[in-house]
Amino acid sequence: MKRMMRAMMDKKWIPASIRLLMAIVVMATTVCSCRSSKQSSDRNQLHAWRNHVSQLSYNDSQRLKYFYFEAINQQTKGNYDAAFDLLSHCLTIDPYAAEVYFTQAAYYAELHNDSMALDCMERAAALNPTNDTYLERLAMTFINTKQYGKAIESYEQLYANDRKRSDVLAYLLNLYNQQRNYKQMLNTINRIEQVDGSNEQTTLSKMRIYAMMGDKEAEYKELKGLSDRHPNDMNYHIMLGNWLLQNNRDEEALQEYKLVMQEEPENQSAKMSMIDYYRTTGADSLANELQEQLLINNATPTATKLTLMRKVVSDNEDNGGDSSQVLNLFKRILAEPQKNSDMTELYAAYMTLKKMPQDSINHVLTQALAISPDNAGVRLQLIQSAWDANDYDEVISLSIPATQYNPEEMPFYYFLGMAYSQKDMRDEALDAFRRGVAQINEKSNKDIVSDFYAIMGDILHEKERNEEAYAAYDSSLQYKPDNVGALNNYAYYLSLEDLELEKAERMSYRTVKAEPTNATFLDTYAWILFKQQRYEEAKIYIDQTLQNDYVPSGVLLEHAGDIYAMCDDIDKAVDFWKQALAAGNSSKVLIRKIRTRKYIKEDKK
Repeated sequence: MKRMMRAMMDKKWIPASIRLLMAIVVMATTVCSCRSSKQSSDRNQLHAWRNHVSQLSYNDSQRLKYFYFEAINQQTKGNYDAAFDLLSHCLTIDPYAAEVYFTQAAYYAELHNDSMALDCMERAAALNPTNDTYLERLAMTFINTKQYGKAIESYEQLYANDRKRSDVLAYLLNLYNQQRNYKQMLNTINRIEQVDGSNEQTTLSKMRIYAMMGDKEAEYKELKGLSDRHPNDMNYHIMLGNWLLQNNRDEEALQEYKLVMQEEPENQSAKMSMIDYYRTTGADSLANELQEQLLINNATPTATKLTLMRKVVSDNEDNGGDSSQVLNLFKRILAEPQKNSDMTELYAAYMTLKKMPQDSINHVLTQALAISPDNAGVRLQLIQSAWDANDYDEVISLSIPATQYNPEEMPFYYFLGMAYSQKDMRDEALDAFRRGVAQINEKSNKDIVSDFYAIMGDILHEKERNEEAYAAYDSSLQYKPDNVGALNNYAYYLSLEDLELEKAERMSYRTVKAEPTNATFLDTYAWILFKQQRYEEAKIYIDQTLQNDYVPSGVLLEHAGDIYAMCDDIDKAVDFWKQALAAGNSSKVLIRKIRTRKYIKEDKK
């Protein structure tokens, strides 16, 4: 150890990372001191450097190459301080070496010395303005530092280097948009069209720019030109008609829609636009008639129908919410064969909005399930409704096929298992939960998985398979250590068998800390303290239990009597035992306690 300490104190022993920082800081200080007084003049030199012609002799040129490639070699080996020293030496040979400045920029960027990194990048790009890599890196650096004007200069230089690069023009378009320079945005789109040709995207982009400029006539000409260039594409005529309608040129819009309807009588988009036209011009009856035709027509795409019906519902609610017309329209639509359950689900959602009877809503949801039996969302709504109504047979009937259609959905196993439990069908319940946990994967919700194991533990304990029950509780707590239900039941069942009472006490205490007014948790903790012969502490917690439980059970009251008996308050103990008897606890041991006026330990089975 002393030997190592001495080595560390030796001036020659400096970690490589520290040596790198030292070398770069020294170089940065030197460079900055040299440049600070001449920074403005150096900036002026950048443009002059664009025309720089190397004056190196052949020998110096070879020396430069040697030291530069050796710097790269040292960098590859991880010897960054040596690499930086070599790069600095390169600049003493040729202060105009673009590749050296470019490489140094990466070092300064790593040290978060952005100003030095940018300075090196600018020098590299100025010295070699035809190197696209340098220019692109410089442009991105300007964007990152929000120097958009300089970024534009760099990208314009890139475009000048290669006028086929539409990707560079895309960057320029965004940068000019950042500056709200609409004239240059249009100019850039024109340049894009020279590379890629005119298309819908560029036309719409120009329209948006003209809209921002408030030039409606130019906006119209762009869209009209697109439509004229594609006379057989009805979509462009519809787009033109929609623009005309939005700009109060109703008659011209109608002519475009009529043209489309003549060519394609079943064009759904044109019909949708005609509905807007009728409503805009006050012909609501014609709009409603055409709207219903689209809704009832099987050829209308479902997405279109859903959009229309949502608009119908919204308009109806805005106008007072008379549901009769909407309900009748839903019925007419659903009288026709449905390709999927989407419209039926929308109908059920509307009925829920209008607070219609649950039986009526369930009838519609059942229709949706008949159309799409694998629709997990609809099935869960029906299961939840049946559960709320305590119709456990219906829950089971709905859940069994759900585990076949949607085997990965754990909620179905939960409801199935719980419904079986309510019917005291423990074996079937246990099977349902086991099939549920078999679906566990890395994406499973840990809270749900924990609850599954906790319920399995409860069922297994009821079946007197205690070892399996405790293993299930352990699994539950592996997924969710603070599952208070599992902690409470696990602790209580251990205490009943006088097993691992210290572990039981720790688990139970966590539940009391989490929910200090929960009478069940307080009772469990008091009983475990009693089992540990900590009677006075147990009395404190059983009193809290009684304060928080307004209708105490016979078991809880018997616990209170037992605790008070061991605290030598036998009159109070007998009173609690009698209350326990009156509450329905008629165990033989309880009766003996009352008769003998003393605590009698119940034999474990």
